[in-house]
Amino acid sequence: MQIINDLLSILDYKAPVADIRQGPFQTAVLTRHCGLASTPHDPGPHHDKSPVKDTGYLLDRNAKELAQLALSSSALEAAIGMATINSLIEVDEQKCEELNAADLIARKGENRKLAIIGHFPFIPRLKSIVKELWVIEKNPQAGDYGEAESENLIPQADVVGITGTAFTNHTIEHVLNLCNPDAYVVVLGGTAPLSPVLFDYGVNAVSGTLVTDPQLVLRYVSQGATFRQIKGKRSLTMMKENI
Repeated sequence: MQIINDLLSILDYKAPVADIRQGPFQTAVLTRHCGLASTPHDPGPHHDKSPVKDTGYLLDRNAKELAQLALSSSALEAAIGMATINSLIEVDEQKCEELNAADLIARKGENRKLAIIGHFPFIPRLKSIVKELWVIEKNPQAGDYGEAESENLIPQADVVGITGTAFTNHTIEHVLNLCNPDAYVVVLGGTAPLSPVLFDYGVNAVSGTLVTDPQLVLRYVSQGATFRQIKGKRSLTMMKENI
């Protein structure tokens, strides 16, 4: 996972680990800032081992050790790692726009072929805008395509939206390699790292989250909030052309 290693290589780890919360929908880590990541709904089998090692003692680890969990084969540990990475990134707000992913994708995808990895709430809005829409999901809903169709559909797309959870499940590099070199690629969601490192891998825009009120966000995460329910955060988009 070179892209994750590249993210890890640029972080300043001189920050205390103040809090870790892993709710049913979101994971939050508080170090220098507060970072979010989606909690996996399918963490995998764990009847013979714990999905998160040293649970109850993670606050004894330093920021670097937690961030390196992004490389873990345990999806729940990887979510903690990605939330830690997001908590350590110094987001350059001057290079970001107050623009959510739905608006960006709708603008770029108009009358074009669009592939979205992940079933997002804004999908119905896109159907009347784009030429063709392929929603690719691990657990497909009606009208979605399964992961097995990725190899065929993604290379055909003019615009590709990739859920940030592709970092957590370690599929991000494979999906990026499937994209047509001329496609406009957006990585989106609370897990998406607002870092220009992604632009080195063919990404054109990152639509992520900046936490503005860490304690409020931690409270929501602890009480089982979904991403859309959480207050105390802003949606920001960083585009390659602005870097």
